[in-house]
Amino acid sequence: MFDMRAELAAVRSEIDTAIARVLDSGTLIGGDEVSSFERELATACGTTRAVGVSSGTDALLAIYMALGIGRGDEIVTTPLTFFATAGSAARLGAKIVFADIDPSTLTLDPRAALSACSTATRAIVPVHLFGRLADLPDAPCPIVEDAAQSIGAGPTRGAAAALSFFPTKNVGAIGDAGAVITNDDALADRIELLRSHGARPKYHHAIVGANLRLDALQAAVLRTKLVHLEQWIATRRAHAAHYRELFAAATLPAELVLPAHAAHHVYHQFVIRTPRRDALRDHLRAAGVDTEVYYPSPLHLQPCFADVGYRAGSFPHAERACAEVLALPIHPALPAEAREYVVDQIAAFLAA
Repeated sequence: MFDMRAELAAVRSEIDTAIARVLDSGTLIGGDEVSSFERELATACGTTRAVGVSSGTDALLAIYMALGIGRGDEIVTTPLTFFATAGSAARLGAKIVFADIDPSTLTLDPRAALSACSTATRAIVPVHLFGRLADLPDAPCPIVEDAAQSIGAGPTRGAAAALSFFPTKNVGAIGDAGAVITNDDALADRIELLRSHGARPKYHHAIVGANLRLDALQAAVLRTKLVHLEQWIATRRAHAAHYRELFAAATLPAELVLPAHAAHHVYHQFVIRTPRRDALRDHLRAAGVDTEVYYPSPLHLQPCFADVGYRAGSFPHAERACAEVLALPIHPALPAEAREYVVDQIAAFLAA
């Protein structure tokens, strides 16, 4: 699914230089590397501000904290997402309200999201799943964008967006890292305060925050990778187009559904759908092809959310997607013959 060694090899000399620069500086947390990365990231994302934090999960947590979300408040989000989207709000005591997805895009259905809102709703949280931008509702409350998988896909349209730089992301750190991007200076200032235990100046705590800081080492590595973002996105889009050509030529049955095309898609994942997903995955595994399921169970059926009151059948589109989705390799170092082999193996399975 991912070739970390190949990706790192392509920029190894730049990374080595960046790491040496940090070690020589003696500043390992915060400092010029972090502030420079934040400026460069904001420019790359078309926002006025970027605030580096310790992970994509903590980026969501920081936004929720900055918005004052807590016990008794509700957030509305999709059940088809990584746990952090909802879990970060649940940590603050918020109630998680789910709404079903649009089956054509796999992202939060904006109409369903609005229908799920109440007077207690403090935020709607769409997820730009797999690198595709979700449609945003015209909401009476802040929109928090979970953009963990979609850096470079388009401008921030909500109050803020959370980015993840987990090593397998389109721009990955060499460990955990994240950021919040926003055009709201007041919100960015508050997140900067929150990420250092609410202290300004040091040891003088205006509010209760947390340790959500970005390491200088990760910031330096991310600066070297950020300059390659457009090239890597272009490569992923080219790989996706090649997959589509190969699938079209194979004239496969209608049961196989390809990801809906969108010009802004950055293809963090190339996700197909088939009712025979598990059997297909077994076939591909036997043929030496790595795949992944994002995600095998919707969040509303996770044991930790049992008390929220949902059950099987509550969100049929999300539940069906969890039974059918399968991510194929699409990383920039993937050669054409590998993509051809993947499609040949899928065609052979579906024809059997």
